[in-house]
Amino acid sequence: MTNPLYDALVAPLASRDTASLIDATGNEISGKALHRMAMEYASALTGLGVKPGDRLAVQIEKSPQALALYLGAVAAGVVFLPLNTAYTADEIDYFVGNSGAALLVGDPARADALREVAARNGAQFQTLDGAGQGGLSDLAAAAEDFTPVERRPDDLAAILYTSGTTGRSKGAMLSQSNLLSNAEVLVREWRFTDADVLLHALPIFHTHGLFVASNVLLLAGGTMVFLPGFKLDQVISWLPRSTSMMGVPTFYTRLLDDPRFTRDLVGHMRLFTSGSAPLLAETHRQFEDRTGHRILERYGMTETNMNTSNPYEGDRRAGTVGMPLPGVEVKITDPATGATLPEGEPGMIEVRGPNVFKGYWEMPEKTREELRENGFFITGDIGVIDADGYVSIVGRQKDLIITGGYNVYPKEIELILDEQPGVLESAVIGVPHPDFGEGVVAILVPESNESPDLEAIRSALGQSLAKFKQPKHIALVAELPRNTMGKVQKNLLRNEMSELFAGS
Repeated sequence: MTNPLYDALVAPLASRDTASLIDATGNEISGKALHRMAMEYASALTGLGVKPGDRLAVQIEKSPQALALYLGAVAAGVVFLPLNTAYTADEIDYFVGNSGAALLVGDPARADALREVAARNGAQFQTLDGAGQGGLSDLAAAAEDFTPVERRPDDLAAILYTSGTTGRSKGAMLSQSNLLSNAEVLVREWRFTDADVLLHALPIFHTHGLFVASNVLLLAGGTMVFLPGFKLDQVISWLPRSTSMMGVPTFYTRLLDDPRFTRDLVGHMRLFTSGSAPLLAETHRQFEDRTGHRILERYGMTETNMNTSNPYEGDRRAGTVGMPLPGVEVKITDPATGATLPEGEPGMIEVRGPNVFKGYWEMPEKTREELRENGFFITGDIGVIDADGYVSIVGRQKDLIITGGYNVYPKEIELILDEQPGVLESAVIGVPHPDFGEGVVAILVPESNESPDLEAIRSALGQSLAKFKQPKHIALVAELPRNTMGKVQKNLLRNEMSELFAGS
């Protein structure tokens, strides 16, 4: 009897006396203890009548018990459906109803609203809080021994819902082999071993924190410093005991803003990786100047986990997301025809490999639109591949601006804006324009105590860009709106600026 994910990630814990997790207080949880906890949750799920293939929706705070619940779901063959802790009860209602979840697990503080959601959708409800306490943990503590169920590599292991900035969120179906193949490649490519201690400050309702960070360290047999979130003082205090860190760009900009973050503090570290949102080239340079380390940037998606990575050994190029991972094919195509484009020409990024999802839950039409019969997934990202095989992301297809019949890729303009004196970062969007269809608008975040010279910026843009690419309006804001993983929410900016040219 086999269960590929359980066999690779969970079973080895049963014989491990050393720490698999260290919580924020310094409490160590051995592999054996984590395994026992996972089996208790698997038994509790089964005791509630949750069967292999049933969906388990969870909206709970990060904790060792939350990770054990995921591992217990793997052992029980239950499809894991993690949900952003910021979602409202109304948003949760859609996910539970759409997935047909058999059980919803939520924080006791939201129990009344979530219990109603579960009841409305024919699901059971249990509680689990950030301290690992609640009705489900009580059931787990009283659970009997559990024998992992048999699963095939192609069986569904998880459903991750996309952020849904346009239309309803789609549930990406990820199989056992999707998750395991990607973890195996990343362990090899990023050189993870049982000697690694990963500083884990990411949320675990997202592919980055759960299926990249956690799966990779479990597979490698390493240890995770399992912090509930990114708190600057906490992260700085744990860096001396860590060998690696996975983060989003805001982690690194916040560290660079603190004088305690020095070369001496992280001289012993082996690896810093960044993802989930683009890392500014300036952040790359500042980080290397401060620490001597070059951040390794990579590219992944909810539907695919990781697709590309800068090399562990070799040139980690700022502004790129590296080369396709072993076993993953990446090509650039014409968004209109699907034809492969010549090297160096921007177009749609398509990927194929064992990491690519099975399709969207209960959305066969969407699946056919975005997942070709030949296995290539149409990512929605616009990119370019250079002569050395490095991939650069130009932007999202939905962020493409068409002004006066010309295509404008925001990233091209943002790269210039980000280099201007007094500018910390930028976002370029298109908003309705009576003459051009869309007008190019630049939104700038000034550096601390700086007032960017807008005329000088316009002059610099004029020297580098064709007239149709130059912003028709430049706005200053204190900060850009971001989601929990640090991605700029351009849809919110477009909504805010939608009437800008109405009177033109």
